[in-house]
Amino acid sequence: MKSQIRGGTRWKRFAVVMVPSVAATAAIGIGLAQGALAASFSISGQEFKVKAKELEGYDFIQYGSVAHGKDLEGKDFADPVGVSGFSEAYITDMCQSVVTPKVPFLGNVSLELRAGTPGHERVYAKDIYLDVSELNADAEFSNIDIGVAAGSLKNPGIQPGTKANPYGFSQRAEKAVLKNVEQKAWATTAGTFKLSGLSLRLHQGVKECF
Repeated sequence: MKSQIRGGTRWKRFAVVMVPSVAATAAIGIGLAQGALAASFSISGQEFKVKAKELEGYDFIQYGSVAHGKDLEGKDFADPVGVSGFSEAYITDMCQSVVTPKVPFLGNVSLELRAGTPGHERVYAKDIYLDVSELNADAEFSNIDIGVAAGSLKNPGIQPGTKANPYGFSQRAEKAVLKNVEQKAWATTAGTFKLSGLSLRLHQGVKECF
């Protein structure tokens, strides 16, 4: 069975599938303001943007959760997110950006990362989870199962160490293909990332993927 979805929505309680990104990139942007570089897959305190021509993912799962973290001022925050997971994902022409505001003597500083661009292999991610707040894409799901209990999700299941209602609404599919993707996310974790043709640039001012 296949299901097709088109459109863009601001998801407050639950978000549809999203493209993987490199959470460490957001951490670098935060490090500019803090005077140090962090290497962590935890919530960064800033939403970052990801754009991709296409995502092809396998063993898709999705459930509702809450992202917890600290903002740039060190204050605790919580925001509802849709957590999406894949056992494997392939991404074509990926762009990720994060803007760090009010860097001393520089003002706004943007970090832009690109990989899997034309002429290079697709970005590959294994055992990946995404905390997503907003999505625009053309999406197609194969063998989709909607309305299952989150606790019944397998391969992958609920992300270890995170909070989610095991009896809450969730969905799963054998395969998901998303095209013309634009997303906002709080965090991404993955067991493996392979970024062919990686390009990372810093820009003074605001320069985002979309």
